[in-house]
Amino acid sequence: MILTFLVIFLITCGGTALTYLYEKEDSVLTRLATGCVVGSAIFATAGFLLACFFGLSVVTVLIALLLTLSPLILFRRKNFKHRWRLDWQKARSRTHGISPKKFWRVAYYVFVFLVLAFFFDRAMLDRPDGIFTGGSQNLGDLPFHLGAIFSFTEGNNFPPENPSFANAKFTYPFLADFVTACFVKLGASVRDAMFTQNVFLGFSLVILLEKFTFKLTNNKTAGKIAPLLLLFSGGLGFLWFFRHYGQSGQSLTEILWNLPTDLTIGGEFRWGNSLVVLFLTQRSLLFGMPLALIALMKIWEIFSSGKVEKIEGEKVKTSKSEKADEISDRNFFTFSPFHFSTFLVGLLAGMLVLIHVHSLAALFVVCAILFFFRFDKWREWIAFAVGVSLVAVPELVWSLAGSASNLSKFIEPHFGWDSKDENFIVFWAKNIGLFAPVLIGGLILLLMRKDRGNDSNPKSKIQNPKSDDLLIFYLPFAFLFLISNTFKLAPWEWDNIKVLIYWFVGSLPFAALFLAWLWEKNWGLKIVAAACFIALTLSGALDVWRTMSGQINYKIFDKDAVRIAELIKIRTAPNALFLNAPTYNSAVVLSGRRSLMRYSGHLSSYGIDYESRESEVKRIYEGTALAERLLQKNNIEYVIISPEEKANITVREEFFSKYPIIAEAGEYKVLKVK
Repeated sequence: MILTFLVIFLITCGGTALTYLYEKEDSVLTRLATGCVVGSAIFATAGFLLACFFGLSVVTVLIALLLTLSPLILFRRKNFKHRWRLDWQKARSRTHGISPKKFWRVAYYVFVFLVLAFFFDRAMLDRPDGIFTGGSQNLGDLPFHLGAIFSFTEGNNFPPENPSFANAKFTYPFLADFVTACFVKLGASVRDAMFTQNVFLGFSLVILLEKFTFKLTNNKTAGKIAPLLLLFSGGLGFLWFFRHYGQSGQSLTEILWNLPTDLTIGGEFRWGNSLVVLFLTQRSLLFGMPLALIALMKIWEIFSSGKVEKIEGEKVKTSKSEKADEISDRNFFTFSPFHFSTFLVGLLAGMLVLIHVHSLAALFVVCAILFFFRFDKWREWIAFAVGVSLVAVPELVWSLAGSASNLSKFIEPHFGWDSKDENFIVFWAKNIGLFAPVLIGGLILLLMRKDRGNDSNPKSKIQNPKSDDLLIFYLPFAFLFLISNTFKLAPWEWDNIKVLIYWFVGSLPFAALFLAWLWEKNWGLKIVAAACFIALTLSGALDVWRTMSGQINYKIFDKDAVRIAELIKIRTAPNALFLNAPTYNSAVVLSGRRSLMRYSGHLSSYGIDYESRESEVKRIYEGTALAERLLQKNNIEYVIISPEEKANITVREEFFSKYPIIAEAGEYKVLKVK
């Protein structure tokens, strides 16, 4: 774990240095959070390009790390070094002395970090009797990610071929898993690499969401509330919890340590808690969302720049050092620093194609709508678009060329997301609880603030953003909600949550603003704010607690599966092609070798037509007259027969008795058929 922490620290240093090119003023904590995300994106992209040409090795990983550290050269320039020193001095000054305010600020971040650490510690459990997961929704996703990671480290899968569907391009956004593979290549364990990466990306997301909320609301309390609403998101499931508590006859302590089911997903609920159903299972979103937030903050700057006025006409004076920095930057960049910073953030956003393409799609919708409200900022929009295009277009062309995904399956009319036959309003009211009324309260608050003359936070030197700007800025996020409830944006309708989550994130600042406004009023409204906050987070908090407290232990691979995978690595070539049952937890996953086909649920969600291949897999295992020909047709080299095959399909073992066994562990055996 120390090795992984050290590499992430170095990546963060390089990314932090880069923030001085596009963000003049920021706190050290925010710069470090941004640096972790930006550095990881650069490291992943550079490492992937190197691996495609030279393979994944310690050397290519170290070269990628050096490239990520290259922005540190900026600190050779006096103005950049001066700005870092100022930021560091400000950070140190905030730690001097003890006060309740400082205590609660530190306690807030310590609490969030510990929650993330204990939660992600349950993602993968490596035990003597096998590999487990402590996530209720991670049973199929963990082996998928392990398959991707091991295909890079053990199978040298470059350019990437889909390890779950041989001879097809790997179009799933895989850079989060590639970064983990780089850590493993340097000597870290898979579990430690995933854990450290998840915790620091999650903590960076919290810091960036806090900053995003503050930029929009100019309210520090709202900034602290918004990340908690995301981490503990949930609906009215807590009402079911209290009903079960009343009927069970157990004490509160007993039931808290033995929660029977999740309260935000499954059964009557589909809007799962973000940690449980998204950030633990969809590692690409955990990587992509903080990067998207960096881009969204720059988009807000473009949209609102030149519109925010100073309080009472006061002019902000620029110090000589700041003016000198600006002149120096202009000479350094040779054109407008703001245009350059916008272009640079665009380059970073373009990397989302291979990190999390749904995040890039959400950014596209936001930019497309806001562009029509700010034509006068066309230079900035073009700078951002050019930056995105320079990276995104080549990545998209590469991803789509030769893809096995059928894009026609991704968009079709479908009302109500995953509500099925349930009333649309009842469905959403049950799934998000008080979030809709609180959000509406925040939007009404903006309208009221506009009518009162756009009052400001008296403790801030900067006036609140104009209400008109904020309401317009919210339009694209509302549109994301509308489109996700009108069309199916993926073969599996539930996957619309990958877009819906950006409606939720875009709504959080306004919901948090309303709660903060209530909290800052009299004691009666403080109680209302606290009650609303508890109602918004209790269901999610119980689900997170259920994971953190170790109540879930799902075995994915038994010890014999782990052992046979090690033997496969030793006795077969890295690019060997295996036949296995179409399940999510075949032992082949742990070997890094290719499979003709794995779990149909994953393949269908990517729009891959797998039915004919699945039929061939079953015919081969059944030992039909066509089995020999199908083995040759698909160029299969090895066949695995294990409890998974025997439990899921018909296996005629006498047909395979003529082939030599090259590896065996318990009920697992591997046969060489070519």
